[in-house]
Amino acid sequence: MSEVTDATSSQPPSNALVLRSVASPSSMHAPPRFSDSPNARSKSITTAEGLDTFGILNQHSVGNTAFQVGVSEDKGARRYMEDAYSFVVDFAGVRGQGFFAVFDGHAGKHAAEWCGQHFHEYLLDSLRTSSSTTIPDTLNETFHNVDRRISRLCEESDGRIHSGCTAVTAFLRIEDTDGRQSFLKSTTSGSARLTASPVPGDTKHSRSGSESSSGDSGEEAAGASEKTGNKTKKTKSPSSGSRIARALKSLSGGGSPQPSPTAPTSTSTSTAAAHTTTSPVIVPPPSLRRVLYSANAGDARGVLCRAGKAVRLTYDHKGSDKQEAKRITDAGGFVMSGRVNGVLAVTRSLGDSSMKEFVVGSPYTTETQLCDDDEFLILACDGLWDITGDQAAIDLVRNIEDAQEASQALVQHALSRLTNDNVTVLVVRFKHASSRAASR
Repeated sequence: MSEVTDATSSQPPSNALVLRSVASPSSMHAPPRFSDSPNARSKSITTAEGLDTFGILNQHSVGNTAFQVGVSEDKGARRYMEDAYSFVVDFAGVRGQGFFAVFDGHAGKHAAEWCGQHFHEYLLDSLRTSSSTTIPDTLNETFHNVDRRISRLCEESDGRIHSGCTAVTAFLRIEDTDGRQSFLKSTTSGSARLTASPVPGDTKHSRSGSESSSGDSGEEAAGASEKTGNKTKKTKSPSSGSRIARALKSLSGGGSPQPSPTAPTSTSTSTAAAHTTTSPVIVPPPSLRRVLYSANAGDARGVLCRAGKAVRLTYDHKGSDKQEAKRITDAGGFVMSGRVNGVLAVTRSLGDSSMKEFVVGSPYTTETQLCDDDEFLILACDGLWDITGDQAAIDLVRNIEDAQEASQALVQHALSRLTNDNVTVLVVRFKHASSRAASR
């Protein structure tokens, strides 16, 4: 928190439509339903018995040959839990893709809890309605759309909701060498696009909507290139989109929040047959590359383990950062004791509508072509990173093969070092090409 002062999914019949997590006007614009608890609640984690998750939010697949996800959380020394998380296996209906996110709330649970339920829907909508846009720009559009939506929720709540959250997200995408997804049929996917083609093993960074990076992460991979400059583009409303997408309903993450179990590995019953769409899972050719796109706003952080070395994929947006402080003072605000207007320790977030002129929602984005040297990814809130450095976190769990055990080890490490914040850790352990091919 950024401080302020084995369930079984039943297999549908062969002639049934298969679920995808598709955003619809009803789910994306319906009044949010929050629990009475002051604790943020992520959608319960379930496990599909077979290969397919049908796009269900926070559902593992025992047949997933691309990666393994582990999530652990603890409220730590704080009175309430204001973090949330989300992941989707075979994201956007493509086998081997994935979406992963951690949201760190402040001034209440509502922004983080809402993002945990709905952020992936807005990304799906942007992917389908912005077919010619690069993925980093699509992530940038998504962050701005979500930021506006949360700000509207705050404005419409008559002062009952005034929270914000930092966010770190990652999108594992399967691509052709030219950055397209030619294996998709344009009539059903609407998401084939041209993106910059990173050199194998290279990481590209982009600070969307702001200044260039100050390069404070000395642990980034050698040869990483950085895109700079001020990006301005018109963003489309999540309510727009193709007639096909609008005709689809997504029940994934759209209902009332479910209690999050103390141990996120606990499973609860889920019925996939209730969810339908017109698109089956697309299985891409095994020769395609895997590109990891990341985006963050605030001080929630993503770190990649490459051959045992920590590669930071995100940028900490804090009041102590000179470039962020300059942006705020240029906008008419001030930074005192490392806090925006003397209040908020982070300079970018989703929500915080009362400070939106200074605390923007523009994300820092990166794209990294994965190779066999890439072992796992850690996404976590500052409850972990305030306690340990990037390389120390990598070293702590590198030899733990199980992603769930690794996430638990990192949370326990933060608690043992007496972190004074909520702690949420999501670990994605990648499976190498040899093991993926053997499982086909």
